Amino acid sequence: MLENKNIAKKLVKVMSECSHVIKNGQNDYHNYKYATAEDVLQKVNASLTKYNIASIVSPTLESMLEVLNRNEKKEHLATVSVQVHLIDSDTGESVDLFGIGSGQDAGDKAVMKAQTAAIKYAFMLSLCIATGDDPEADTGTDEATSEKAKPTTQPKTTSNSKACVDCGTIITDARVISFSNNRYGRVLCRDCQKLANKAA
Repeated sequence: MLENKNIAKKLVKVMSECSHVIKNGQNDYHNYKYATAEDVLQKVNASLTKYNIASIVSPTLESMLEVLNRNEKKEHLATVSVQVHLIDSDTGESVDLFGIGSGQDAGDKAVMKAQTAAIKYAFMLSLCIATGDDPEADTGTDEATSEKAKPTTQPKTTSNSKACVDCGTIITDARVISFSNNRYGRVLCRDCQKLANKAA
């Protein structure tokens, strides 16, 4: 007997109904569209409730750093992980989804931005929601993570890793480092490579 087969059948229907979300958000800094968290959550919530599946989110603050934006002003960069517990109210069966997201803000909204991104991507990745390959971003965040933005403390690297010159992410994949050096003339993580391509 397969465990959680009933909720699995319901989630297949949810995946079918939420297979694509239209990109209504506009990133003015890099001039591209993206699917907003509101659009994703509205569509997913409508489908989950249709099939009597409850959703309980448990966030965890993984880190909170101080960084400098392009104007040399301090901002907070938060990284949050979430566990999304889905419960079939008809059978009691449950499954867990997981996501992680980051948010940057000069005030007190860094954690809220990170939570929103984490929940959004937990559903998008687990339910295979297609929107295109644009990363989540807003104008303020992009300005803060441009070439002029830098962490107040340097990230730790090893002899086999490098830090992305744009966002400070530690890169351990030698292929990514080599490709970035050859293509862009500097070390960029995959996300910053995508942003560099869009800005070109």
